Amino acid sequence: MASLFRDRSLGQSKRDTMAGATSSRFTSTTAATPTSINSSLPSPFGDLTPTLSGADLRETAYEIFVAACRTSSGKPLTYIPNNTSSADRSPSPSASSLSSSPSMQRSLTSTAASKVKKAFGLRSSSNSGSGSKRSEGSPSSGGKAKRPVTVGELMRIQMRVTDTVDSRIRRALLRIAAGQVGRRIESMVLPLELLQQFKSSDFTDQEEFEAWQKRNLKILEAGLLLHPHIPLDKFNTASHRLRQIIHGAVDRPIETGRNNESMQILRSAVMSLASRSSDGSLAESCHWADGSPLNLQLYEILLEALFDTNDEISIIEEADELIELIKKTWGILGINQMLHNICFSWVLFNRFVATGQVENDLLYAADCQLAEVAKDAKTTKDPAYSKILSSTLSSILGWAEKRLLAYHDTFDGENIDSMQSIVSLGVAAAKILVEDISNEYRRKRKGEVDVARNRIDTYIRSSIRTAFAQRMEKADSSRRASKNQPNPLPVLAILAKDVGELATNEKEVFSPILKRWHPFAAGVAVATLHACYGNELKQFVSGIMELSPDAVQVLRAAEKLEKDLVQIAVEDSVDSEDGGKAIIREMPPYEAEAAIANLVKVWIKTRVDRLKEWVDRNLQQEVWNPQANQEGYAPSAMEVLRIIDETLDAYFQLPIPMHPALLPDLMAGLDRCLQYYITKAKSGCGSRNTFVPTMPALTRCTIGTKFQGVWKKKEKVLNSQRRNSQVATMNGDNSFGIPQLCVRINTLHRIRTELEVVEKRIITHLRNSESAEAEDISNGLGKKFELAPAACLEGVQQLSDAVGYKLVFHDLSHVLWDGLYIGEPSSSRIEPFLQELEQKLAIISDTLQERVRTRVIADIMKASFDGFLLVLLAGGPSRAFTRQDSQIIEDDFKSLKDLFWANGDGLPADLINKFSTTARDVLPLFRTDTESLIERFRRLTLETYGSSAKSRLPLPSTSGQWNPTEPNTLLRVLCYRNDEAASKFLKKAYNLPKKL
Repeated sequence: MASLFRDRSLGQSKRDTMAGATSSRFTSTTAATPTSINSSLPSPFGDLTPTLSGADLRETAYEIFVAACRTSSGKPLTYIPNNTSSADRSPSPSASSLSSSPSMQRSLTSTAASKVKKAFGLRSSSNSGSGSKRSEGSPSSGGKAKRPVTVGELMRIQMRVTDTVDSRIRRALLRIAAGQVGRRIESMVLPLELLQQFKSSDFTDQEEFEAWQKRNLKILEAGLLLHPHIPLDKFNTASHRLRQIIHGAVDRPIETGRNNESMQILRSAVMSLASRSSDGSLAESCHWADGSPLNLQLYEILLEALFDTNDEISIIEEADELIELIKKTWGILGINQMLHNICFSWVLFNRFVATGQVENDLLYAADCQLAEVAKDAKTTKDPAYSKILSSTLSSILGWAEKRLLAYHDTFDGENIDSMQSIVSLGVAAAKILVEDISNEYRRKRKGEVDVARNRIDTYIRSSIRTAFAQRMEKADSSRRASKNQPNPLPVLAILAKDVGELATNEKEVFSPILKRWHPFAAGVAVATLHACYGNELKQFVSGIMELSPDAVQVLRAAEKLEKDLVQIAVEDSVDSEDGGKAIIREMPPYEAEAAIANLVKVWIKTRVDRLKEWVDRNLQQEVWNPQANQEGYAPSAMEVLRIIDETLDAYFQLPIPMHPALLPDLMAGLDRCLQYYITKAKSGCGSRNTFVPTMPALTRCTIGTKFQGVWKKKEKVLNSQRRNSQVATMNGDNSFGIPQLCVRINTLHRIRTELEVVEKRIITHLRNSESAEAEDISNGLGKKFELAPAACLEGVQQLSDAVGYKLVFHDLSHVLWDGLYIGEPSSSRIEPFLQELEQKLAIISDTLQERVRTRVIADIMKASFDGFLLVLLAGGPSRAFTRQDSQIIEDDFKSLKDLFWANGDGLPADLINKFSTTARDVLPLFRTDTESLIERFRRLTLETYGSSAKSRLPLPSTSGQWNPTEPNTLLRVLCYRNDEAASKFLKKAYNLPKKL
């Protein structure tokens, strides 16, 4: 602010530096064009008639100033310097609002009294010839230099009024004063009085006279007709008369300078209009220049004179004295202290704008002056004042907000110093407008509205959005420029970096300034940036159909940006009551990691679905050929495992930060595919129930009949038909043969073995992954196949069972079920079955891999033992045994066991003993006498069924689990006992038939 009041030493003032160029300011040519001003803002006070030029208003303002300051005695306006003793000075007026402002006080009082004198060039007569003296150069002085010794003369110079014009005004005022002694200037209409005093001969030429006359008439028109202090009645005859006179003077000038008829008519009309009052009575003071906006624009011109004409951003040293004299015009112009404060605030502000916005002290002074305006606004609710105040502040606020709503474009390293003053000015204007003028604010509790904070919040968000849009465009341009380069960065990845830099710059440059009015300025800025980038990211993510390097780059850049923005917000809010929660709530997470995860899940699903389709397609073509390869497993399985390996390799090559986290999803998908393959591989292969024939109904033996062989033959055919109908699905499909089933078993075993290798490879991948922690590697969850290994075990067991029972009950049925013990047991023994079984076992052993061979042969042995017992206990009426046949049966069963023992080269003896336990327990029943069997059956039945079995023995249900202590097993031994006693018992107890 101090630079506004230049502390110029003698010989250093811009006005006094050179006698030639600078002293011309005090010559008769001072009405020339002043120092150029870049671009003033439109006046907030309202528009005047376009016929009034700036020069017209300036000359009128000067006339009012001289008239208001001139005393009735006609004494000159003598300037009394500050260092004159108080005894020699007249009492000074009350301090102006200018000097009451702390900033102005500092500037105005920073110059010592001696310096003020030097600035005016008030030197002794001995120095009058120095080159630094001011020269007026008027004709009357003959070009001799002289100092402006009066404030009136200083004002003339400041307002660029010539000596000639000034002399004419003063001469007229002397005449007026002489003719109207004791009359106050406020009771006169100055233009009217001036017209009364001069005629055309008082001017250099007729053209100058007419211009002067038209100016005074236009001023009367503006003050009395266009902008009157009191609104005109449309029926007012004086206003019509005055309008006619003014319009008539355009073509024919009025004869002025004497009291003729035309002047009397003019005076009558003017005084009638000027003397009106609000209550209809004649006013003591005349109202001709106190209507808005004429009075405000005239007063604005007077205040502009405070600025040095040679240094347009500086206020002259004599500002205090000049303001006190300017205030004398208040009576004529209808100005008061409040209007003065508004006008002076506007003048200071407008001068800052008009001079290129380089002098921040002007802004500071305007801001301080607004503090006075704010006080005034709280003390009055005058609608006229409020209208002027609102218009002025709206202009200031509009200008400030145009810059603050995009302050990133407005301010840089060169002009950042002005930002605080502009913000302060804008906020001050906004607060007055909202708090003292806005009706809405009055309706609310004042505590609910923080005007300053709300405005700053708006500025930050608006400017950030604008800056973001510019960064977006810049990033797009960078992308287009680098599109021909290898691996160009995606737009949003570039933008994330730019936004991060913008946030850092905001935090370091702008937020410290804005924090004065908004405690969380940086937080609001980064929250806005977060939202802007989030909108772009959301659109980007919605358009991503699959995982790509660009998508991952963008999402990882977004994740880093978000962490940086949140960090700034947290640091900015560390001292807030809620710890920054309100700002953080404005920043809903981008969930970039979740977006990456979702894309990876889509990638996983695509790979898994593709694998499942492959499984379906290839299993339909798989023939399970034992000769397909040396290992005897299906090529399709190896292809599945190869695809799984490739999928895992591709997964760990994805540029993502969460390999361990999403690995369980991939493993689960692959696991399901393998399980699906395994399920398909074993489906349709059958099980025990598929191949074991249905047990025929119970019958009793026919003793000694000659048709026994016929019935046996028919029963044999019937049994064969039943069995064949059950296994019809197996016939005609070569993929379900015993060798093919063995290939399936090999395949499932190989898959299970390979899965262990795959799991070890996964651990290696995790160790090489940047995102994996030690816990991710040590923890086995999600890194192992859960379903497939169990499915392999279950599949091998099911297929092994299927091989055993299919071989025994289907492939060898002709020598077991349809041949063993048919007719006479001694002539249909087990040797044919053993021979063919041995051949089949050799083929199976060659096909199966060693690690599953024992299991499968053991299941074949189990099926053989089950088949042997089924022939004995459910072989149908074609079979019958005597007690003597028991030895044959036992010998045959021993031969069956010996086949699997193979003299120690086959299955282990303990395993054979384990599976032969049931047969060993049941076979002794065939050598037991009939009576003992019947007695044991009765006893066991009574024990099983209780008292209900005393009157009639119930028929025991068939459990399929043979046991010598189980009634159904005993009953079946009796059914196949070729014995009269057994037949009679069965006839009597159950009335069993002899044939089916």
